[in-house]
Amino acid sequence: MKKQLLILLFALTAYTASAQNDLKNQPMQPLPHKVENIELKDLHNNPMKLPFFGEKNIIFFYIDPDRPKQNEDLTYEMERRHTATGPNIDGFGVLNLKDTMLPNAIIRTMARGRTEKNNAIVLADDNRNLARAWGLGDCNNCFVLIVVSKEGELIYCKKGELTPEEQDEFFEFIEAYR
Repeated sequence: MKKQLLILLFALTAYTASAQNDLKNQPMQPLPHKVENIELKDLHNNPMKLPFFGEKNIIFFYIDPDRPKQNEDLTYEMERRHTATGPNIDGFGVLNLKDTMLPNAIIRTMARGRTEKNNAIVLADDNRNLARAWGLGDCNNCFVLIVVSKEGELIYCKKGELTPEEQDEFFEFIEAYR
């Protein structure tokens, strides 16, 4: 009986580890490439498509809650410059809830509290649906900066901490889409 239980636990652990790393060895698709609007969840766990998709150029962060401060300087600078607002561009955030050990309910509650203060739009991806559908590869432990044109093309995607030079390049790049 103990042997069967150990085998079952081993099999479950191996399955969980492989399921958690299903994008680990997948490279990101080359840019630009066409993407489709997908359904995620709002912070109350209701289904919701990506806002502004096909209407405006969109800029958003795909955030692993384990790394919320990656690119903090960039986000403050984007706020200061109003980078994600304008007649041709809008922005929001997406929480990558699959790649965190933190309880999703707590993350959603904290995010709701913050968005009520600043009227930001934040969605939740419970199962790496965005990363899979758009060919982003492994986004675990990453703050991912994404830009999609109003024509539905993924035109910019940078994972992790941007260097000061990369930030300057990004601000120069995004001007054409504002």
